[in-house]
Amino acid sequence: MLIDRERELAVLESALADCLRGTPGIVLIEGAVGCGKSELVETVAERAAASGAVVLRAIGTAVEHDLPLGVLGQLLAAAPAGALPDPASAPDPSRIDVMQSLCAAVHRLAETAPVVICVDDLHHIDDLSCQYLLHLVRRTRAARVLLVCTESVHERADDPVYGTELLRQRSFVRIRAERLRPEAVDRLAAAEPVAVAPAAAGPAAGPSDGRTPLPAEAAGGNPLLLRALIEEHRAGGRTPELGGAFAQAVLACLHRCGPVARRLAEVLAVLGELGSRESAVRLLGSTDGAVVRGSAALDAAGILDGYRFRHPVARQAVLDRMDPDDRTALHRRAAELAYRDGAPTTAVAAQLLAVGPTDLPWAVAVLSAAAEQLLADGAVGRAAACLELAHRGRADDEQRAQFRTMLAAITWRTNPGAAERALAEPLETLRAGRLGPARLGPLARLLTEQGRIDEAGEALERLAAGREAERAGRPARFGRGADPLDGLSAFPWWAGSTPSCASTRPDEPLAARISAPATLWAIPEHAADGVAGVAAESFLRGATLGAGTAAPIVQAVRALLATDGPARVLPWCQVFLEEAVRRGAPGWQATFTALHAEALLRQGDLTGAQQQAEAALDLLPERGGSVFARGVAATLIRAATAAGRHDTAARELSRPLPEGLAGSIHGIAHLRARGQYHLATHRFHAALGDFLDIGRTLKRWGLDRPLLMPWRTGAAEALIRLGEAPQAARFVADQLAHRDAAHPWISGLTLRVRAALCEPRERHALLTRAVDELHDSEDRYELARALADFARVLKELGDGNRATMVNRRAWQLAKECGADPLCEQIAPGLGAPGGPSEDARSGGVDLAELHARLSESEKRVAMLAVHGHTNREIATKLYITVSTVEQHLTRVYRKLNITRRQELPAELHLLGSGGRM
Repeated sequence: MLIDRERELAVLESALADCLRGTPGIVLIEGAVGCGKSELVETVAERAAASGAVVLRAIGTAVEHDLPLGVLGQLLAAAPAGALPDPASAPDPSRIDVMQSLCAAVHRLAETAPVVICVDDLHHIDDLSCQYLLHLVRRTRAARVLLVCTESVHERADDPVYGTELLRQRSFVRIRAERLRPEAVDRLAAAEPVAVAPAAAGPAAGPSDGRTPLPAEAAGGNPLLLRALIEEHRAGGRTPELGGAFAQAVLACLHRCGPVARRLAEVLAVLGELGSRESAVRLLGSTDGAVVRGSAALDAAGILDGYRFRHPVARQAVLDRMDPDDRTALHRRAAELAYRDGAPTTAVAAQLLAVGPTDLPWAVAVLSAAAEQLLADGAVGRAAACLELAHRGRADDEQRAQFRTMLAAITWRTNPGAAERALAEPLETLRAGRLGPARLGPLARLLTEQGRIDEAGEALERLAAGREAERAGRPARFGRGADPLDGLSAFPWWAGSTPSCASTRPDEPLAARISAPATLWAIPEHAADGVAGVAAESFLRGATLGAGTAAPIVQAVRALLATDGPARVLPWCQVFLEEAVRRGAPGWQATFTALHAEALLRQGDLTGAQQQAEAALDLLPERGGSVFARGVAATLIRAATAAGRHDTAARELSRPLPEGLAGSIHGIAHLRARGQYHLATHRFHAALGDFLDIGRTLKRWGLDRPLLMPWRTGAAEALIRLGEAPQAARFVADQLAHRDAAHPWISGLTLRVRAALCEPRERHALLTRAVDELHDSEDRYELARALADFARVLKELGDGNRATMVNRRAWQLAKECGADPLCEQIAPGLGAPGGPSEDARSGGVDLAELHARLSESEKRVAMLAVHGHTNREIATKLYITVSTVEQHLTRVYRKLNITRRQELPAELHLLGSGGRM
């Protein structure tokens, strides 16, 4: 506390030395609250006592200000017993002869030892004690008496005569204890074993031990506040918190500043960013001079910087200590003054938020404008608060719908479930016919982004009907201004292309030409040729996650997954997930975590997909209470079903379904997951119903693309199990006739199901193609299913050796995916306790060793052999002779120390892509 006090200590040392030599002295230490005045007095008292002086101490307090002789009594109690008379025993202590008697006794005491009188907080001294001290000062010319007092700059002693009397004395010295300089703060910080950001370096200086830097500038150079900051930081390593040592020290300083300064601090805390001399004068109802003096005192104490608090915790501590009704009244008055003065809408809105619901006629308009500005500035939480308060104000149905729509748009980043519920009121207003065209477009767009296609269609149909009425000359509720269709027909990322669900013919009715709500979820016509993936990645490379870009980014990632596969998608999921974390947006985190789960499921990583889906659901405040959450849960259900965890899938399926799920994209995902669960649990009629419902809905939306949802294969599988082969064949044929069948994934899925409808020879050819296609599709689970079917047909055709090899490969793939039911189907009992271990099954071959031993040509040949291809088939695929194939295999056998094809390690499939099968 004595750092940066060398000058003050030098003056005190000099005065004490003069006193010891016989020269009296008077030292008045001035300063703001907390700036070390008491510490200086304590130091001089200790040094005087160490020098043999008699030290008389007293502290003035506000509660004893009206207690006669209160301070004098403290001084006398510190004197040697019997050395000084007690004026309180006199009939009239105010008589001059009583004062002279005490003064004489002090002089006699000073003849034996120097007398040092220390009075802290002189501004609280009682009147009678003050008269005794003045009498002693006037009559002490040569005695060894030193008077050291402290006084706060914001509260002088009530009697102006006292200060004038001190000034008249030759030995009077005034010391001003100022705030610590930045250099002194740095020295103090360097002496502390904590990470303190030096004041001179500013807030950019980083911590030395990984802790949050201590904001030394918040103390304003006040030693008391700085000590509180350091103590709080030392205890927790964090910046100041409400209720912590720093906040308590601020309140203690304000208490000692007195009621006038304390009230000014309350007013400035209410004003916040509106704080200024003029606004404080008007809100306080005081004079300009009083506000200037008060703010200067609080600034000197390090609490204020001009008319603003140096740290938000200090301001909030003051607000929290105020009477709630008084605080609300001040905020309301501040809002009125700010609005009248034309202050920024965000500043006025801050006051209104502190007031709560109000009947001020202009409040709704201000809150609405402030919300838009705050959104543009990225202050999402405050924007949402403004919209909530505006919704509770004097707004009509259309305004309320607008506020709810805006609230839903910004709430999605934190809580998708709350964002969905926010649209319930606008939808109700829409269905009641009370929603104007200007509100229909944004509502439709937001519903579309949430995947609620049918409800978005309601809004667009109402919008189209209004436009048709306007064209026909009938009265319509369309005013001038921006077109409500703006942004609805723009494709978000595939510039220059047209999704299959959008109609662009100018001769069509307006209702048909309005962008269908499913457009955002569509993929371009040329999806299967890879161009769409290039366009999507081009968009993603230039995109930054934000309120206006989140939806198109999500759809671009989905389109990339559908067209180019999971390997291209997973890095983008990670990029935008990290950005969502940086932005503190758990809703966006859940979205990209869910996309990560979908990509892993598409790769056949059942365990990873379930874990990521669980993680996405854990990010949602309401795990199963929203349409979006059911879409995430659909991924979990599909992964759990394929992995044989039917209890997990059943538990998710048993959760109540939210309203509106059936007409949404996420409802389609739920049907797909439920259909696959029904297939796995032998409820084939139920499965068929789910897949047919998917088909009907997707056709109605114009989204019937196998790349988005290959529902026909699911329906065909259910029909095959029900013995309805002809109907199953029609679904398979329809899917193969679709342009998406050019994609390896769709081709492989469909050919595998088609093979189940054919005789063994034809099945062999179809499954050979299916395995080739699925090998290129990245879907290891579906590849394992195709290989298992291929092994069975090889066995039926009498090729047992190849069947064994392919079956082993299928089993290993299924095991890698975590598909235990498929493993059991392929090789019953192989994975059971006591069965062959994985090391025994694979021969314990090290992948790196295989890679090092074999040449590239040998790897390609060996991998195709592992897949069960004959030498002639391998030669055809690799465009080499059968003799060359035989030579390669001979070298492979020798290098791996084996003698036949059946002993080839299954791990060979991991060495490269090989050729298409």
